[in-house]
Amino acid sequence: MPEYLYLLHPYRHGFFEQPTPEESVIMEEHLAYLRQAAAEGRVLLAGPCLDDTFGLVVFRAENDEAAQAFMFADPSIRENVMAAELHPLRISLWGRNDE
Repeated sequence: MPEYLYLLHPYRHGFFEQPTPEESVIMEEHLAYLRQAAAEGRVLLAGPCLDDTFGLVVFRAENDEAAQAFMFADPSIRENVMAAELHPLRISLWGRNDE
């Protein structure tokens, strides 16, 4: 199954420093959405950059249309908290450290 990556950028300046109560709720839904997809084996990696610039999600989907549907179903995108940018991806190297 092909891999994809989407980048997440907040619409509002100051989002990372001071999210509104509504944004916090939506981001909890976003995290639950990604956790469920990870449990299903769909999401491989997800998280925010520590410099408060963007987040990313690496995941598998059947095709471009399914990848787009998965991305747009993310609550952070669906509720217009984050803008998203989708890219097809080929994972050429996967390192894992279980320590």
